[in-house]
Amino acid sequence: MLSASSTIKGSTAFYALNLQVREKKLHLQQVMAVEVFALGATCRRIKPHIMMVLVQLSSALVYFITEAAFDQGLNPHVYVTYRHIVGGILVLPFAYFFEKKTRPKLTVTMFVEIFLFSLLGVGLTVNMYFASLNFTSSAFVSATVNTIPSMTFILAVIFRQEVLNIRNSHGLAKVLGTTVSLVGVMTLTLYRGPAVKSLWNSSVHLSKNTFHKNWMTGSALAVASCTSWAIWFTMQGFMLTRYPAQLSLATWTNFLGAAQSAVFTAIVMRHEPAAWSCTSLVGLGSILFSGVFSSGLNTSMLIWCTKEKGPVFVTMFCPLQTLLVVVFAYFILSDRLFMGSIIGGAIIIIGLYLLLWGKGGDREECIKSQQQQPNLSRTEQKEPDLKIVTVADMDQP
Repeated sequence: MLSASSTIKGSTAFYALNLQVREKKLHLQQVMAVEVFALGATCRRIKPHIMMVLVQLSSALVYFITEAAFDQGLNPHVYVTYRHIVGGILVLPFAYFFEKKTRPKLTVTMFVEIFLFSLLGVGLTVNMYFASLNFTSSAFVSATVNTIPSMTFILAVIFRQEVLNIRNSHGLAKVLGTTVSLVGVMTLTLYRGPAVKSLWNSSVHLSKNTFHKNWMTGSALAVASCTSWAIWFTMQGFMLTRYPAQLSLATWTNFLGAAQSAVFTAIVMRHEPAAWSCTSLVGLGSILFSGVFSSGLNTSMLIWCTKEKGPVFVTMFCPLQTLLVVVFAYFILSDRLFMGSIIGGAIIIIGLYLLLWGKGGDREECIKSQQQQPNLSRTEQKEPDLKIVTVADMDQP
C-alpha cells in the first residue's frame, strides 16, 4: 500500500512537472511568435525607407562614374539610350514571370499614357539632366535635384495626392520639413564658408577638361529636368491606379525611354555616327552600372515606394543624395570640403526628419480612424420599414 501510494504521488508529481514544462514551452513559443511578428511588421514598415536610402546611395555613385565617362568622350544622350536598354533587359524577365497573371491588358490609350510617362521620366528628363551634368558639375546638378521635393509636394497637394492639414502638428511638420530642406539646399549651394582640412590625398582624380562649357545652358537644363521630374513623380500615382503592374511599368518605361532617347540622339548626332560607339572601359562600366542599378533596380524601387508611400515621401530623400555626393567627393576624391556643405547637410537632415515624422503621423491617424469606426449599434441602424398588409389591401387591384 505504501509503495503504491508513493508510486501514485511520484507519477502525479511527474505529470505536474511535465505539464509545467509544456506550459513554459507553449509560453516561449507564443513569445517568440509575437517577437517574430513584431520584427516582420517593423521590417515591412521600414522597407520603403531602406529602399530609398539604397536608391540615393547608388545614384550618388552614378554621379562620379558618369562624370568620369563623360570626361573620356562618352556622349550623354548615347549613354542614356544604352543605360535604359540595359535596365529594361534586367527587369523584363521579372515582370514577365511575376506579373503574368496580374498585368492589365495594354490598350491603345494605356500605351499612349505609358509613352508620355516614359517621356517625362526618361526621354526628356534624363537627357536634359545628364546634358546639364556635361555643362556644369556633379555638385551643382546634385544640388539642383533638391528642388524636386518642394515642387512635388506642391503638385501633390494640388492634385490631392497628399493630405495637408496645417491645423495639425503633422501637417505643419511636412510643410516645415520641406521648407527647412530647401533652406539646407540653398545653404549648401550658395554658402561656402571656410575650407575643412583634408585628411589625406586621394589617388583618384577626375579631369575637368570637357566640363563647364556653358554654365548658363547647363543651369537651364538642370532646372527644366527637375521640373519635368517633379511632374513625373506626381504622375506615378495616377499611373499606378490605372496600370498597377509595377515591374511591367518599369520595363515599359525603360524600353520606351530608350527608344525616345535614341530618336533624339539620332537627330542631334546625325553627323557624328562615331558617337554611338563606346570603346572606353570607363564608359562601358558606367553604362552597365547605371543600367543595372539606376535604370533597372532604382526605377522599380521608386515606383514601388511611390505606390506604398506617395510621391512626396520618395522625393524627400533627394537631399540625401546631395549629402552623399559631398561626402564621397571629400573622402574618395579628396575634394575640398567647406563649412557651408556641412551646415547645409545638417539642415537637410533636420528637414528630412521633420517630413518623415509628419508622414508617419498621417499613417498613425489613418490607422486610428479605421479602428475608431464602431459598428452601428441597434439604435443607430436603420430598422427596415414594415408595412402591414391586410386582406382588403390584397384584394385591391
